[in-house]
Amino acid sequence: MEGTKPVNKKLAAALSGGAVLVLALSGCGGDDNDKLDSWAKQVCDAVQPQAKKIESANAAIQKETSDNSTPKDVQKTDAQAFQDMSDAYKAIGTAVNKAGAPDVENGEKKQKDAVKELNAISTAYASLKKQVDGLDTKDQSKFADGLKDIATELDKLSQSGNDALRNLEEGEVGQAMAQQSSCKAATASAGATQS
Repeated sequence: MEGTKPVNKKLAAALSGGAVLVLALSGCGGDDNDKLDSWAKQVCDAVQPQAKKIESANAAIQKETSDNSTPKDVQKTDAQAFQDMSDAYKAIGTAVNKAGAPDVENGEKKQKDAVKELNAISTAYASLKKQVDGLDTKDQSKFADGLKDIATELDKLSQSGNDALRNLEEGEVGQAMAQQSSCKAATASAGATQS
């Protein structure tokens, strides 16, 4: 199994970068704006279970890299993890969309951009699942090459997907989100996958 192990480690490393996207949905500070606070609570409460789902998907892939897994096992685990991540980001996008625009300057644009980005991330993970499903598990070197391509895609995904989310949680929005215990929990659990 030596052939796929280093590649799958790379995959796990690239994947843990994806958890950073969830971290973008929380900030720090404090503010008093009831409307904004209730918006933040709605979003944070919806994000928390999804952050856990992303964390579990990360953990599943990490575990698969440390076991002496067969290509078939790796394929099954990775495909499920990507599906879970796709679902989680879609659910976060839906939650941000449902919450409406935060009560801040340019709130509507920030919200729309974030939803668009979350949906794009969801689509990207869905297409990675398809890629994993299509890998040849009978030919180990082909399988390792396929995983390498997926790791490269993941790398790009974890680097590109943050801007609209960061933009959404700048300033007052981030401060309001930081006060929500559910966002704190999401940050703590997503942060744990970074170490």
